[in-house]
Amino acid sequence: MNTFPKILIASLCVAFVAVKWSGPRFNAESLKGARVLVTGASTGIGEQMAYHYARFGAQIVITARREKVLEQVSEKCMSLGAQKALYISADMGTDSDPAKAVDFALEKLGGLDYLVLNHIGPSPFTMWKGDVEHVKWLMKVNFFSYVQMAWKAMDSLEQSKGSLVVVSSLLGKMTSPFVAPYTSTKFALNGFFGALYHELAMKKSNVSLSICTLGLIDTDSAMEKVRLVKIYIFLTYPATDAALKIIITGATRQQELFYPWFTQIANLIKDWFPFVTNYAIQNSYKYNP
Repeated sequence: MNTFPKILIASLCVAFVAVKWSGPRFNAESLKGARVLVTGASTGIGEQMAYHYARFGAQIVITARREKVLEQVSEKCMSLGAQKALYISADMGTDSDPAKAVDFALEKLGGLDYLVLNHIGPSPFTMWKGDVEHVKWLMKVNFFSYVQMAWKAMDSLEQSKGSLVVVSSLLGKMTSPFVAPYTSTKFALNGFFGALYHELAMKKSNVSLSICTLGLIDTDSAMEKVRLVKIYIFLTYPATDAALKIIITGATRQQELFYPWFTQIANLIKDWFPFVTNYAIQNSYKYNP
């Protein structure tokens, strides 16, 4: 390797570390009394976000499909210190429930300071076999409902100088086998909300928009899929830590989160050395046709 590429790579690494260490400071007190709606909150990262917001003393509305589980999560939120912890069962694959969940939060909390969009629909971890209807349905749950809820909450977030937080995935920036329907929805999220970020900035909107790119997190649903195909190189990271990073990103009004840190490096390598990324991805799985 000649001198210039070495200098370039070293400079990028230094810049990366500098940015990571010079970000805005998180003030936990800013979340006390904050009015928050978290979707996909019955389990996994969404559940852990609900608990963190509760510890910070926020007013929380949580939503998912399973009402009984939501009730249990809301009770725990109250025990952890939430000022309010309400829930509403909603199916994000319907036309009406996404808006209904936002309307419920606006009514019960008197407005919103944070809308955290985190829900996903179930999708098989397998090679795509031509099920177009599943792709359409998953796009409705994982993408169109996000757009619908963001628009429904926008006026309230504008008034409160609030934050819109979108939980995406590294699979929305680089492709992988076995998850074609899922990764398509995450690419759609990144495209739409990436464009919306610019539009909000150009309008000098009061609303901040954060897009959170996550790697493999140790949620039950993710681990169940991983067990189906042996993965050689990826590591899992704790849902509770991911949840806290997402909350801090929204509270400090940062544009992006990459968690864990190496997901950003993986994304850069994908652009710089696509042949390396393709080889690594295709040889990371034990697959028998």
